[in-house]
Amino acid sequence: MGKHSKQRRAILPHAFTKSRAPLIGAALIPVVGALTVAAGANADHGTLGAPTPSQSTTQSAATPSAQKDAEAQKKTPAPAQPVVATQKATATPPPPPPLPASVTDGAVPQVAFEAYRKAADTMARDQPNCGIPWTLIAGIGKVESHHANEGDATPDGTLKNPIFGPMLDGSLAGNQVITDTDGGRLDGDSVHDRAVGPMQFIPATWEKYGADGNGDGKIDPQNLFDGALTTARYLCDGHLDLRNQASEATAVLRYNNSMDYVNNVLGFARSY
Repeated sequence: MGKHSKQRRAILPHAFTKSRAPLIGAALIPVVGALTVAAGANADHGTLGAPTPSQSTTQSAATPSAQKDAEAQKKTPAPAQPVVATQKATATPPPPPPLPASVTDGAVPQVAFEAYRKAADTMARDQPNCGIPWTLIAGIGKVESHHANEGDATPDGTLKNPIFGPMLDGSLAGNQVITDTDGGRLDGDSVHDRAVGPMQFIPATWEKYGADGNGDGKIDPQNLFDGALTTARYLCDGHLDLRNQASEATAVLRYNNSMDYVNNVLGFARSY
């Protein structure tokens, strides 16, 4: 249009006369068509590459939604991750086995039973070929001291009242004469020996086989646990297999060289 733009504005009112109407109407059609084509061309790109109204509207509408989603993700706590154990779980120990009937009915005091069983368990670990049962140790304990005077001991096995056998000076029939071997340290007699504790060991035998059965760092003949383990070691000496009846009798004869004694000990042992 250029320099004629102002003049066209001046004659526009006269363009609508009857003689000019067809011409002007025909001229408007290409213009409208051109505008339509231009609009269609700009539909995807917008004017000079600017975003189209529809895209701008979509983006502006989507922006708050995206912001809300981002804010929601920030506020929503992350799902808890499984905790990986770094240490092995401590297994719950199995319940202790039920007490034998001989313990529940009082034939064997519980503190004595604990001492006998612990001694047998220790020997099963240290000398498994011996096979000594707790009941054999209990048979010795019954004959020698009635299980430490019916369990007259503290829970750790220490006797409340020490036990001493008769003086071995030959005054009693059947007893040997044994002169002092420990200076009276264990038996309180510096002239003759005598058996000591619930399992009735003479000092010389105790010195050889004595053991700490309750883990207190002491080897005390007046302690049920120490006495029970010492008895087990004494009976198992010589690589005897006490699951064999002949070996069992041989071991018990060490305590007292009498078959009546053996029968008494084994009889109680089998009743437990």
